[in-house]
Amino acid sequence: MMINFEELPDFKKDLKRLIKKYRTLAKDLEPVRRDLNDDPDARPPFSFRIEGLGITTCIIKMKKIASNSFKGRGVNSGFRLIYAYFKREGRIVLIELYHKNEKINEDKERILKNFKK
Repeated sequence: MMINFEELPDFKKDLKRLIKKYRTLAKDLEPVRRDLNDDPDARPPFSFRIEGLGITTCIIKMKKIASNSFKGRGVNSGFRLIYAYFKREGRIVLIELYHKNEKINEDKERILKNFKK
């Protein structure tokens, strides 16, 4: 099944800002999308579900993203991708992208603003 990818406007802002510093990032995300299309659910230690948000939407944090902006470091680039996975709909919504040196955790307010019903 082909997964339909959507991006929140805030995700697009994150990506645009990060591309200025990490020029290969847009291209680095292409294999990530292919991997998510094949296996979109959490796969520790690469990705895991974010629990305790009080919502039913499956929110996943991906930690191991390879980037050519960090040659020689493999998947230890430090990028974090937060996304919502809707299994029945075959849909992923990209929520947030950040570098671990910029912030420690995902923006829970952003998640709740967009997915709390």
